[in-house]
Amino acid sequence: MAAVNMTEGSIPRHLINYSLPLIAGNLFQLTYNVVDSIIAGRFIGKEALAAEGTANPVMSIVILGISGICMGASVLMSEFFGAGEYGKLKREMSTTVIFGCYFSLAVAVLGVLLAKPLLAALNVPEELLDMASTYLRIIFLGAPFTYFYNAVSSALKSVGDSRTPLKFLAFSAVLNAVLDLIFIGWLGFGIVCSATTTVIAEAASALLCIGYVYRKIPMLQLRWGEFRMDAGLLRQTLRYGSVTALQQSCQPIGKLLIQGAINPLGVDMIAAFNAVNRVDDYAFTPEQSISHGITTFVAQNRGAKKTGRIQKGFACGLLLEACYWVFIFTVITLVREPVMRLFVTEGNEAIVALGSNYLALMAFFYLFPAFTNGIQGFFRGMGNMSITLLGTFTQTSIRVIFVYLLTPRMGMQGAAWACAVGWSMMLLLEVPYYVWFMRRRSGEAEKR
Repeated sequence: MAAVNMTEGSIPRHLINYSLPLIAGNLFQLTYNVVDSIIAGRFIGKEALAAEGTANPVMSIVILGISGICMGASVLMSEFFGAGEYGKLKREMSTTVIFGCYFSLAVAVLGVLLAKPLLAALNVPEELLDMASTYLRIIFLGAPFTYFYNAVSSALKSVGDSRTPLKFLAFSAVLNAVLDLIFIGWLGFGIVCSATTTVIAEAASALLCIGYVYRKIPMLQLRWGEFRMDAGLLRQTLRYGSVTALQQSCQPIGKLLIQGAINPLGVDMIAAFNAVNRVDDYAFTPEQSISHGITTFVAQNRGAKKTGRIQKGFACGLLLEACYWVFIFTVITLVREPVMRLFVTEGNEAIVALGSNYLALMAFFYLFPAFTNGIQGFFRGMGNMSITLLGTFTQTSIRVIFVYLLTPRMGMQGAAWACAVGWSMMLLLEVPYYVWFMRRRSGEAEKR
């Protein structure tokens, strides 16, 4: 697919055409972990499902930290593309790639060394600790593949191509599922194989994405003499990317702390919480993908200095978020119990009941992040990363506090109510800030 210029043409068509492949691609990415969880729970046992659940928040911090840095780079690349500054676009690509070599290797080494101490600090039960730490160490070894896939796919998305990364994620998700079924379901290998197949699938998606750029997208191709780091662009990338990475990491850090509240409640509760977190991820992903569409649209039009078009795109994006919530509310309400049964074998009715009751509440509460994600997408596109970090930090902090207050009394439903309180506080912060931000910009425009 060729690059897409969002500074001209139908706004709804641009947002929908960009967001739909991104939604599908992110859902395929989530499928890695979901397939692992379902196969682990059914073929290895509920202990494996719980072990992967305790490792997941740590993995998420790394993955979202990486994607946060790449998203910060993507905002800059979208600006350069919208402004027609293709030389800067390529220099930003080079800077992101070189920085990523050092960063991802450091993450892999530290992750392997610190996996077990981190899980022990989270009160992971002794019977799960060795299994969970082995799984986590192998996942950490795949960090370079995760980084390079995110970096190259972010570059493609910055020039309006959200479909190509989807194709490669689809292939790697199928590869992951097939390898799991063969080596775990058929041959009976354990949790080491579950982690290894995930890394293999990540490597496949990264290599396919890189190969596509060198075949089809000249403006992103880096030749040997072009691999150099631009100090000025690196500072901008890290300024955008570090704040975005912190913002992206707030949620998994929150999950890590929440996992610490869930772990003492027993293996059934841990397994149920792992399962509903997978369902939550699927529900949130389209909201986040629409938000990323808003970010790219706003950034390209900011580069082209088309202020009126920015506002129309933001309004259209919020409407898409609301329409999606109606859909996900209906689906989760109807299928929450059958979905929970996917994760466990017969006889684990307690886990099914815990998860089903949680999802009955969350189906309604998904309305809140639909709007918080839309607002954050707008501010990322405008280059205002600080408010996105503050909003996410507020939401996560409030949620963690209320999980510790409510789950001892209400169980899994307390975790759902804690989410609702956190999102509500985030909206109370961001909506007034948006009104102030737009009035300030309007006043500055009048002065000019």
